[in-house]
This record gives sequence, C-alpha cells and structure tokens, in this order.
Amino acid sequence: MKRIKSLASKGLIASIAALFAVAAGAASVQDKMSKEAIEKRIEPLAQHYVAGEESDQQADAGGTRSGEAVYNQFCAACHTSGVMGAPKINNAGDWGPRLEQGMETVLRHAIEGYNAMPPKGTCSDCSDEEIQAAIDYMTADI
Repeated sequence: MKRIKSLASKGLIASIAALFAVAAGAASVQDKMSKEAIEKRIEPLAQHYVAGEESDQQADAGGTRSGEAVYNQFCAACHTSGVMGAPKINNAGDWGPRLEQGMETVLRHAIEGYNAMPPKGTCSDCSDEEIQAAIDYMTADI
C-alpha cells in the first residue's frame, strides 16, 4: 500500500511539474509577441454603425462624397446599362418622365426605394445629400 501511495505521489508531482513546464512555455511565447501584435491578432473583423450616424468611411473621407464618387461606387452597376428599368445616366428618354414628377419625388424614390431599386440603391450609408448629388450627376447633361 505504501508503494502505491509513493507511486501516486511521484505521478502527481510529475504531472504538476509538467503543467508548470507547459505554462512557462506558453508564457514565453506570449512574451515574444508585442502588444501591437496581440491587438492586431484580436481586432474585430468588421465594424457597424447605426443608421443616421456618420460612418467611419464618411469620416475618413472628410465628409460628403461627390455625386460622381457615389455614382461610380454604388449606382453605375444598374444606371450604366439600365438594369431592370433603371434610368441610364444622362439619358433624357429615361429620366424625362421621372424629372417631370419633380426632383423631390425623384429624390424620395431614390431614398425610400422604388420598383426594383432598393432604398438608397446599394449605398446604405449614403446621406440624403449624397443621394441628391448622385442624381444630379446622372442628370447633369440632360
């Protein structure tokens, strides 16, 4: 019985020693990583914002994007070729009936969505002013 207790004690001591060795090894690996490397490794993959608040992209860009910038990034995919009835850029035949309803109506439809166009097109973080600037850009040569 003494022999079993002796072996059990030695096994317990060996297990504790192994645990300390592993912990010491892990600590030395962590010490080799800088604080910046750790922060980079655990940083979030994405960010979110609440509708109506300025997004980080808008803040980084220095405020309101131009109509051309909004069009090129968010509107061109549909308004260049007229996908699903979207009025093509600077096409009087497409824009004429819409503009006859008044710019307020055109802007409201763009912001709220109309027919196949979702609200604000594909630019969920665009301000109303940026949507207006994109419309102005798409109708500038009519």
